Amino acid sequence: MEQKMYINGEWVSTAEYAELKSPYTKEVIAKIPQATREHVSAAVEAAQRAQQAMNNLTALERANILYAIAKAFASKRLEAATIISRESPKPLKYALSEIDRTIETYRFAGDEAKRLIGEMIPMDAAKTGENRFAYTLEQPLGIIAAITPFNFPQNLVAHKVGPAIAAGNTIVLKPASQTPLSALFLAEIIDCTDLPKGAFNVVLGSGGIVGDALVESDKVKMITFTGSPAVGIQIKEKSGLKRLALELGANSGLIVDRNINIEHVVRKCVTGAFSNQGQVCISLQRIYVMEEVFAAFVEEMIAQTQSLKIGSPLDETTDVSAMIHDKEQQRAIQWITEAIAEGANLLYGGEVEDGVLLPTILANVDRKSKVSCQEVFAPIVSINKISSIEEGIEAINDSDYGLQAGIFTKDIQTAFTASKNLSVGGVIINDIPTYRVDQMPYGGVKQSGTGKEGLKYALQEMTETKLVIWNQEGGL
Repeated sequence: MEQKMYINGEWVSTAEYAELKSPYTKEVIAKIPQATREHVSAAVEAAQRAQQAMNNLTALERANILYAIAKAFASKRLEAATIISRESPKPLKYALSEIDRTIETYRFAGDEAKRLIGEMIPMDAAKTGENRFAYTLEQPLGIIAAITPFNFPQNLVAHKVGPAIAAGNTIVLKPASQTPLSALFLAEIIDCTDLPKGAFNVVLGSGGIVGDALVESDKVKMITFTGSPAVGIQIKEKSGLKRLALELGANSGLIVDRNINIEHVVRKCVTGAFSNQGQVCISLQRIYVMEEVFAAFVEEMIAQTQSLKIGSPLDETTDVSAMIHDKEQQRAIQWITEAIAEGANLLYGGEVEDGVLLPTILANVDRKSKVSCQEVFAPIVSINKISSIEEGIEAINDSDYGLQAGIFTKDIQTAFTASKNLSVGGVIINDIPTYRVDQMPYGGVKQSGTGKEGLKYALQEMTETKLVIWNQEGGL
C-alpha cells in the first residue's frame, strides 16, 4: 500500500506519508510519500544531468520512446482506467475514454518529434546579407516542471510529458495530490522504455512544498500548469523569467438557436454538463436558448438528465459519481442555494443522494451568481432564455474567462458572426464547448490562461529558436 516516488530512474521512499482515500467509498487506497524540498532538488538535479543524454537522442529515438508509451497504455488500458476511477473518481466508461485519448496524445507527440524543424532565412533579401545564408534550429529548453490536475490524470499529463519528450526536454512531474497513482503508473511505463535515466521524475506532495520548490528553482526553464487562476497568478508572480503555459479553466457557454434538433442538442448538452461530475475545464456551464425553443429545450433537458445513472465509478454503466472532495461538494451546494436566493429556479437535482451530488439544472440565473460567473467545477448547468443571438454572444463574453464556447445553428451567417465575436480561445460550431481532440490548439484568453496545448503547439512553447548564420566569403 505504501507507494514510492520516481527520481533519477529509482523508486524513492520518504519519511512522511499521507493517506489517499477514495472519494466515493472513503476507504484508504494507498499511502503516498510526501516529498521535501530536498527531494525536489534531487529530481531537478537528476533532470539536469539527463539533459545531455536527451540532447543526444535522434528525433526517431524520441518518437519511438513516445510510441512505446502509447503501446504500453494500449496493452494496460483497463488497469490504467481503473486506477483513475478509484482515485479521481471518474466513472469507468469516461476513464476508459481518457486512456484512449492518452494513447492518441502520445502517438501524436511521437509524430511531432519527427516534424520538429527550423527554417531557412533569405539573408540576401537585406542589403548587407549578401554572401550569407542562415537557418534556425529548434532546441529543447531544458527542464520542464509539469504541475497537473486531478480531473484528467493521464491525458492532461500526456499533454505536458509528451511534447516535452518530443522536443528533447527533461521533466519533473508534480501530479495533483488526489491522483498520484496515475502518475506512478506512468512512471512504471516510462521506466520500461529507452528514455534516459533521470529524464522523467515524479515528485509527490503538497503544492506549498513541491510546487513552490519547482517554481522557484533557477534550474527549471519552464512551468506548464493546469489549475485555478488564483494558483496560476501566484506561479506567474514567483516564476521570474521562466517560460509559462497556464491553463486556468472557464465557465463555458453555449448558444442554442431556433430550428435545431432539440433531442440531439440536449443529448450533447447533458454529456457536456455532467460527464466527470462537471469537473472538466471546458464543462458546459451556461446555456443560452432562443425563446422560441426554450420551453421544449428545458423539458427535454430534464427528461434526459433524469435517465443518468448515479453510482460507483467502477461500474461501467455509471454516468455520475462522487465529486473529488466533500468540501468541493459542499461548496457546490452552497452556490446552488445562493443562486436560488438570487432568483434562479431549481429545475432538477440540487441535493445529495448516496454521497453523490445529483446533476443539477438551474434556470433564469443571474449573471452575477457564482454558478454563472465563476468556474463551478461541479455537475451544475444554468439555462437562460435569450431573444437574439447577439444577446447570447454578449452574455457569454460577460465573463472573466474565455476558453471555449459553442453554438448550435443552421444559419451559416449566424455561425460566422458568433465565431468572430465570441471572446474565447476556441469556438465550436454545432457542438458543445466541451469538445476537444488532442492535436488541436487548445488554450484560452482572459483568466483562462496563456499558451496553447495540442502537440504541435505545445512543442513551440517548449523549444528555443537558435539562429545560425554562415558567411560564405573566403579569406577568413
